[in-house]
Amino acid sequence: MSTTTVPPHVRLANDIAVQFHHHTPNRAATEIAEHIRSYWEKRMKEALLAHIDAGGAGLDELAVRAAKLLRP
Repeated sequence: MSTTTVPPHVRLANDIAVQFHHHTPNRAATEIAEHIRSYWEKRMKEALLAHIDAGGAGLDELAVRAAKLLRP
């Protein structure tokens, strides 16, 4: 059993991304980004972007693409 815990922003972003794997990557990223913009608190969005800046370990590729769309 692993003692590594997955940060909530990574787990949630991956959970959302799984729901959009049936779409094209561009559409999926757009929809995921819109969900994050609409429902996530500012601190969670900031944590996700900081995680991307640190290398994005453990994030689904669609979640990474979506997070990049969140940047101003």
